[in-house]
Amino acid sequence: MSETLQTLSDAMSSLVEAAGPQIVRVEARGRMAASGVVWSSAGVIITSHHVVERDDNIKIGLADGSTVNATLVGRDPNTDLAVLKAEASNLTAATWVDANDLRVGHLMLALGRPGKTVQATLGIVSALGGAWRTQAGGDIDHYLQTDVVMYPGFSGGPLLDASGRVAGINSSSLVRGVSVAVPAATVKKAVETILAHGKMPRGYLGVGIQPVRLADALQQQLSQETGLMFMSVEADSPAAQGHLLQGDILVTLDGQPVRHVDELQTLLTGERVGKTVPARIVRSGQVQDLTVTIGQG
Repeated sequence: MSETLQTLSDAMSSLVEAAGPQIVRVEARGRMAASGVVWSSAGVIITSHHVVERDDNIKIGLADGSTVNATLVGRDPNTDLAVLKAEASNLTAATWVDANDLRVGHLMLALGRPGKTVQATLGIVSALGGAWRTQAGGDIDHYLQTDVVMYPGFSGGPLLDASGRVAGINSSSLVRGVSVAVPAATVKKAVETILAHGKMPRGYLGVGIQPVRLADALQQQLSQETGLMFMSVEADSPAAQGHLLQGDILVTLDGQPVRHVDELQTLLTGERVGKTVPARIVRSGQVQDLTVTIGQG
């Protein structure tokens, strides 16, 4: 038994040592530094949005002990991710594993570099699930929860599987009191979009909305109990240009029912920006079909 434990202990230590060059220190807030992961050898760094409190004077601590300047490329507060560009090259980029390859009970290592050296904590995958939505409205591809202890400064650091691949970016702000990681699939989409556009585009209609209950006859006709009433429509907004009016009740957008505010937010993704989609509304008690071109918020 002791030999088995020693073998496991040595293997974990080797994983941490091998991953060390992929993990950086991120100094972008007044208090304790946080951690980041090397996305590309050219100096692209991923970290948590909530630890980047300033847009300038950002410092990155590298594995060799040196400190370099970095600039903020962009951020996605909705998924708690930020992309930085460090003034460094020939860095060691992390390798990634999709959450579909993980199982509940798999051993995981959460790593961080809030100081000059790498720190680690061991745990297991405690829960996995499908796509979910953060309180800030961000779309996460997979639910990935562990029982690792998130020490101060670990946010923005990697969650490693037993092969040393990064399964996600650790975050202490997405779910209160629970250790969750932003999975690789979500990180990839966010980084590629931010590198291309400098931000995460969001769909925009330019309306103020409030859920309302539909009349009984409309409930039967539309097979839903509620819709979203436009309490206000901004001038020259996508909604106004689509001839949507204050008092209209939106019941479907792009063929999908919108019964609650979060359902509309889910549909207003960056992928729909610039697209003209059908919108079904109730106006003066009558169902009408219009089209609206989704703007960029």
